Amino acid sequence: MSDRWNIDFMDQMPISVVPTGGSSATTPDGKQGESGLDIPEELAILPLRGVVLYPMTALPLTVGQPRSIQLVDEAVLKRQMIGLVATKSEEVEEPGPDDVYRVGTVAVVHRLRKAPDGTILLFVQGMERIRIVEFTQTQPYLKARVEPIPDAVEDSIELEALSRNILDLFRRLVNLVPHIPDEMMMMIMNIEDPRQLAYLIATSLRMNITDAQEVLELDDVRDKLRKLTSILTRELEVLELGKKIQSEAQSEMEKVQREYFLREQLKAIKRELGEEDEQALELEEYRRKIEESGMPEEARKEALRELSRMEKMPTAAAEYSVIKTYLDWMTSLPWNKVTEDNLDIARARQILDEDHYDLEDVKERILEYLAVRRLRQERAEEREAESEHLTDYIRREREGVILCFVGPPGTGKTSLGQSIARALGRKFVRMSLGGIRDEAEIRGFRRTYVGSMPGRIIQALRRAESRNPVFMLDEVDKIGADWRGDPSSALLEVLDPEQNRDFRDHYLDVPFDLSQVMFITTANLLDPIPAPLRDRMEILTLDGYTEEEKIKIAQQYLLPRQIRENGLRQDEVQLTEGAIRRVVREYTREAGVRNLERELGSICRKIATKIAEEGEGAGPTLVTEEDIPQYLGKPKYYPEVAERTEIPGVATGLVVTAVGGDITFIEATKMKGKQGLILTGQLGDVMRESAQAALSYVRSKAHEFGIDENAFIENDIHIHVPAGAVPKDGPSAGVTMATALASLFTGRPVDPHVAMTGEITLRGQVLPVGGIKQKVLAAARAGLRTVILPKRNEADLEDIPPEVREKLNFILADHVDQVIQHALLDGTERRSEQ
Repeated sequence: MSDRWNIDFMDQMPISVVPTGGSSATTPDGKQGESGLDIPEELAILPLRGVVLYPMTALPLTVGQPRSIQLVDEAVLKRQMIGLVATKSEEVEEPGPDDVYRVGTVAVVHRLRKAPDGTILLFVQGMERIRIVEFTQTQPYLKARVEPIPDAVEDSIELEALSRNILDLFRRLVNLVPHIPDEMMMMIMNIEDPRQLAYLIATSLRMNITDAQEVLELDDVRDKLRKLTSILTRELEVLELGKKIQSEAQSEMEKVQREYFLREQLKAIKRELGEEDEQALELEEYRRKIEESGMPEEARKEALRELSRMEKMPTAAAEYSVIKTYLDWMTSLPWNKVTEDNLDIARARQILDEDHYDLEDVKERILEYLAVRRLRQERAEEREAESEHLTDYIRREREGVILCFVGPPGTGKTSLGQSIARALGRKFVRMSLGGIRDEAEIRGFRRTYVGSMPGRIIQALRRAESRNPVFMLDEVDKIGADWRGDPSSALLEVLDPEQNRDFRDHYLDVPFDLSQVMFITTANLLDPIPAPLRDRMEILTLDGYTEEEKIKIAQQYLLPRQIRENGLRQDEVQLTEGAIRRVVREYTREAGVRNLERELGSICRKIATKIAEEGEGAGPTLVTEEDIPQYLGKPKYYPEVAERTEIPGVATGLVVTAVGGDITFIEATKMKGKQGLILTGQLGDVMRESAQAALSYVRSKAHEFGIDENAFIENDIHIHVPAGAVPKDGPSAGVTMATALASLFTGRPVDPHVAMTGEITLRGQVLPVGGIKQKVLAAARAGLRTVILPKRNEADLEDIPPEVREKLNFILADHVDQVIQHALLDGTERRSEQ
């Protein structure tokens, strides 16, 4: 087979073969074809890849496959004809009978030359069309029984018209395609045989293999000419469109050059007349904006220096547009634009209460800020009367506030920033830091880079059109870092009251005063925030809401908003307090209220659907506690503590996660072994050490707990903390692990209504831990009755809402023995307590 046919019609022009000895003759026995040509009944078949050979034409071919070389050698040696057929796919390396078309061309090899690389260069002449009847051989090369299929040529006016039309089209093609020589056109113009004309033009065109094969397989010459006319017409449309595009592009280039020369001449004329040109007007406009922007002296000098460079450049210079963009940024920043604070404390308190329930600590901090601003403003005149040194010192006092709201999702951190801006009468801008890995996102890109621009801090201030907005930096605990820099380090300057007065963006390269901006950051956890960055912010914790608080929030904020957003009126939907309470208990388990709002929205949408179907006559809908499953389906959360702790070796612990407080189960079991300790559940190093400390303590107190000391020697111990896919770490599970081990070896189950937290030492002391409020709220959500806490966390109970303290029984322990005493059940009380 032909290895790869490198045929270039620009260099290898198809050669017309004029029949000798008469016209086409067709015989019924298939022995004769064109001009009385004797075609053997069986021919060697050479598949062609990517090319079709037509009768009455000649083409150069390259043969590289071993079996194709053998075929050619034998055919030339015996002076035999060969059949050339096209392959259906160029991807097949050794085509078989099913991979080639059934119609091809019988050909004679006129020239043969072997190349140094082993390939053979052929020059073959097509004689007549043939159809493969059946294949008689596949190895070492293809052979088949064939029959000639001469073309049907019937002289008619239609045939003459088609011939003339295709000649006209081909003449237009030659004018558009430079690689077709004029000699080819002269040769085609002198051809009178329509059949030969069709084949020669088909060989000259660039067609895909499917169209080329279709031309060969058409029996009537008129059909061949119609097909070629269609292909030529489409090719001409493409070429003429390309020529038009090229001409337009050339004209546009000439137009630009012409405009440039005309503008230069216009400038010279205006200079002679003493008139200013457009560039001078633009430069003067920038100069005016710089003077009116109120930028500091250093920024003003830099802007004027860049303007001076711009004056000396032609407008077509690449640097001209770069400087123009820089000056646009410099003159559009709010250098001296501020919004006046509304210092009415009573109004601010009202706005904060309207938008958010509870959150008293945060609200008090905002009101304190307003009170300080008000006092400073009232005493400004007194301070101005003092010495110049003191006045200069007062001018340098810090004015901005940098707060950090830390809490689980859905507790209102982001929306609280908007309420603060509304209460203060300031602009509000928000910037999400989650996933940012490039330090240039904060500080901007240097002007040496193409397409550089300021950082997102400067961009946000430009959009706000004020230099003292409330600027919220969301998800500060989710900043990444890689080889491009550490954005958290870039934030150190932004969030430092002593440094942000002279914040220098890489793009502007001049200081910008951020001291009057009220920065508010939000985070779910404090631990991922780098210590230097955490030290620059005032931390305000927004813990999860209690059940009663969620009900109040739903009644006052969430439900009215969902009724409004779903196109309902307030009098069309009513949810009883019991219904909301059931949604909170059985369909959501979260520290915030985000999922609660989704469930209430689902109820409102179903009511809206009902009203839309039944019309306004449906009347108001009252949703009671019993109706909730009809709207939300079966409950999603069930009490599972009693079931999980029924077997000895399972204790309930309290943890703090990114979504608030939660309960977890510490499971311990034993099996025959040799004192092995297996820890699973993706535990961190600190938690693994807590497990080892708990085991060591229980072993040391085995006699007091009534445990056989050989039980530790003869068994392996496995401690598992579900869920296994979630990484866990921290020391607060120490007492829970010790309790689970004591329960396992004593055979006494843990009280299903008890949860605990605390760090353990080898001496059995219970050390204080953090997140007490969130853990206690999680215990209350889970329906537990007793919470065991470290004695030294007693002061943290003051943060617990009163309604939660009344529901729970708190046991303050300073030793693990006290924890185990209150947590484990005796055999007699195991069922009665449940």
